Amino acid sequence: MTKLLKPLLFLAAMLCALVAAPAGAQTLDAMRERGFLICGSSNPLAGFSQQDIDGRWSGFDVDLCRALAAAVFGNPDLIEFRSYRGEARFAPLETGAVDVLVRNGAWTAGRDTRYGARFVTPAFFDGQAILVPNALGVVSAYELDDVSICVTDGAGELEALDEFFFSNQTQFRSVTYEDVADLATAYRAGLCQAISASGRQLQAIRRELPDPNLHRILPERISKEVLGPVIRNGDDLWFKIVRWTIFALINAEEVGVTSLNIDSLSAARTPAVRRILGVEGDFGTGLGLRPTFLADAIRAVGNYSELFDRHFGPQTGAAMLRGQNALWGNGGLLYAPPVR
Repeated sequence: MTKLLKPLLFLAAMLCALVAAPAGAQTLDAMRERGFLICGSSNPLAGFSQQDIDGRWSGFDVDLCRALAAAVFGNPDLIEFRSYRGEARFAPLETGAVDVLVRNGAWTAGRDTRYGARFVTPAFFDGQAILVPNALGVVSAYELDDVSICVTDGAGELEALDEFFFSNQTQFRSVTYEDVADLATAYRAGLCQAISASGRQLQAIRRELPDPNLHRILPERISKEVLGPVIRNGDDLWFKIVRWTIFALINAEEVGVTSLNIDSLSAARTPAVRRILGVEGDFGTGLGLRPTFLADAIRAVGNYSELFDRHFGPQTGAAMLRGQNALWGNGGLLYAPPVR
């Protein structure tokens, strides 16, 4: 009886393991069989993801996707970018319609433990901020008092304003709307003196104003929002590939590797640079990638500073301060473990 039970127990254990194996465990294999990366993002937002009249996508989100495609395939153009409007955030990921989401809801405990999703690493730090006209004569949210502020009512923004002004012992008058788009319309019409929303939403609103330079986003953030790539639960290999691709862009900025100088650094003696380039050590083979996968991502889109400047720099007509998205050594929150 014991001899008969042993193979049956072994077979049962194998079947349980197969049942428990996550559906997303073969993302890299599926991508290679397909021949391209499918990358998703939530609502189009100026600077993050937007389409031109020919249907071409560009933006910070899109470049993160291109970096991932370069890391996997060596070609940043092997991507299909999909923008999911409204509340369609996690279902496309769960069903396998996309391989990664680069921007959706901010990272919270609820979103990280439900929906079969896993946040990988921060790629953009944000929070609720306040947009004002320069004519108001303030450079800090702590200077605001007795002002009217357009804000949406229903997602916690109004409560955050109440708490901020109460703690600052100052006053404001709320002008509430249901949708963020209404805030810009009301502000342009003079129905309020300021707007409060997430910094990324305010940046998009500012870019659409007739003269963005006449308006500023005050530096303070009165809430905490962390955004970054999200993958399906259970695929540790894909998790590591996405995470180290993002880390590569941050580390490259730290050591001065850019898309412009990367091909001239092959003879560099600095160990940190040589490891990023893949000429010293092999950090790709263990992930099923080329030893140069980090360098391929940087070559395709640049380091983090290049990404930020490309989509939020002065040439956009509405430059945005790095703020929290500066390197940790420059007073920001961006930090990546070393390539070692």
